[in-house]
Amino acid sequence: MSNFSVGFRTHVAPEREVRVFDLTGELDAHTAAELEAAFQKALADGSYNLLINGTGLVYISSAGLGVFMAYLEDVRERGGDIKIAALQPNVFTVFDLLGFPFLLHITETEDEALERFALPYEPEA
Repeated sequence: MSNFSVGFRTHVAPEREVRVFDLTGELDAHTAAELEAAFQKALADGSYNLLINGTGLVYISSAGLGVFMAYLEDVRERGGDIKIAALQPNVFTVFDLLGFPFLLHITETEDEALERFALPYEPEA
């Protein structure tokens, strides 16, 4: 069985509140349900600005990536967004190969991602 966990934090700024998910371990078909449950909880709580901190994420499969795709439109329809920060190079490569930088902001640092919530999503040129 894969090792995976989701930690939760809330970043409160004067203009917005951002729910931060700290991912650790391997996000795959066996663990994707845990991230999906975390997204469902955030939406049920009225949190639509979601930041994924991937510092501790060591692996992601297509099933893990599918969780992001399953919720991206719903989050944006509610006026929020999903940002991703601090991915390890091997994990970023998977996101990059599948075109995720054209769908959402992927930043090097959490602080940079937090700043991006002030802007609507526009793909990098």
